[in-house]
Amino acid sequence: MDTGTHVLMGFALGGLATFDPAIANDPTLAHAVLIGTLVGSQAPDIDTVFKLKNNAKYIRNHRGMTHSIPALFIWTLLISVTLFYIYDTSFFHVALWTFIAVSVHVFVDIFNSYGTQALRPFSKKWVALGIINTFDPFIFIIHLAGIVLWLNGHHAGYTFLAVYVVLIGYYIIRFRQQQAIKRKLKQMFPDVEQVITVPTIKWNEWHLAVTTSNHFYVVRAQNGTIDVLDIFEKCPIPDIPIIQKAKQDENLAAFLSFSPVYRWEIHEYNDHYEVRFIDLRYRSKNYYPFVAVVQLDLDLNIVSSYTGWIFSEKKLRKKLELIPS
Repeated sequence: MDTGTHVLMGFALGGLATFDPAIANDPTLAHAVLIGTLVGSQAPDIDTVFKLKNNAKYIRNHRGMTHSIPALFIWTLLISVTLFYIYDTSFFHVALWTFIAVSVHVFVDIFNSYGTQALRPFSKKWVALGIINTFDPFIFIIHLAGIVLWLNGHHAGYTFLAVYVVLIGYYIIRFRQQQAIKRKLKQMFPDVEQVITVPTIKWNEWHLAVTTSNHFYVVRAQNGTIDVLDIFEKCPIPDIPIIQKAKQDENLAAFLSFSPVYRWEIHEYNDHYEVRFIDLRYRSKNYYPFVAVVQLDLDLNIVSSYTGWIFSEKKLRKKLELIPS
């Protein structure tokens, strides 16, 4: 989820914790638990600092080890021990609700198309269910409404219990919507091998990348209608020197470690080659913004590369800072 929603979830969990009489009747403990749920709901995203290094480091590490099974316990311990020494209150209660906050953060991140490596260290597989958009207006608004009710004197525990009961129903509805779309796609494409769903910010619109035996289909599902936007031939990546060299670049390597469905291109110019990999999950105004590009000279030396989100060829050329094509 987005940072704002994670913050609201931290408040909500802190309010839900007041169901426990020990917390409800001890202002110091209640304050420590609220700080624990707020910090715990944000802690896994500390890996965003890799963005300051470069996109390759960010793509390889964001939602990786910081969202793993060991991280759930590490974050809980670090936050709870710190709060215990600051507030000198019940370590058990603070640790319990901090653990819940960290776990909820990782759990909800699984439901969008980006996903997490939540199964590490047992598997580096990206777990991305593609049911909820990274920013979901309904989830954000219902949390915000719960906080407003809390601040206006309503019982925090019952308020947020109601919020999460509604959210469970909401997730079930979104799951059923996704499954209905997948069933339609399997009827359209009998040889389907993989369907990746990318929910949009709009309730009734989904983007999809469909892999069949011979093609990739980029599809939009809107109001129950399915439209094929693009069709690409499914071509194996050739085992040739230019590709082998390009794969040594950290930007392309990061892209390939993350993207589950993509197409590739090789362009030859007078004085250089360009290798481009394009993620088919994301499409915006007829453009595919998540790419990895490697440029090599005629001797196959890497001269420039880029991976990340880019929304025009002009901006991509500026990022590459190099040889104009």
